[in-house]
Amino acid sequence: MPRRYWLMKCEPDAYTIDELARDGQTSWEGVRNYQARNFMRDQMQVGDGVLFYASNADPSGVTGLAEVCRAGYPDASALKKGSDYHDPKSTPEAPIWFMVDIRFVERFKAIVSLETLKATPGLDAMMVTQKGSRLSVQPVTKAEFDIVARLGRRTK
Repeated sequence: MPRRYWLMKCEPDAYTIDELARDGQTSWEGVRNYQARNFMRDQMQVGDGVLFYASNADPSGVTGLAEVCRAGYPDASALKKGSDYHDPKSTPEAPIWFMVDIRFVERFKAIVSLETLKATPGLDAMMVTQKGSRLSVQPVTKAEFDIVARLGRRTK
């Protein structure tokens, strides 16, 4: 199966690229949007590239790169009573929510801001640059991934 590419959003008060660098890898649990769930459950595979995006940050933008290291599996947080992500309709026999694991690849020297993404040729079709796009897991093309990685690696 060909490698795919994704943008995954996380608020800095929940988890950062620095924490991913420290931990090496993490599970991406708690996603409660059906379209994002479907991407994780049905399409994300080991080896897929990830743009790690800090949302609701100052500025919001891509802070580094990660890679999917475990394909979609049931999100155990949906089963835990008291969890922020508990869903009483989800059961071990019929899970509703799924997650993936990602591993750290690279932290950018500086954030590639949303403003920069919007102003960069070749990124105008990226879902994250579209008005009203709030999906926390989004597909990106290889070309978009490569452009953002190049932007993140440039020295200022």
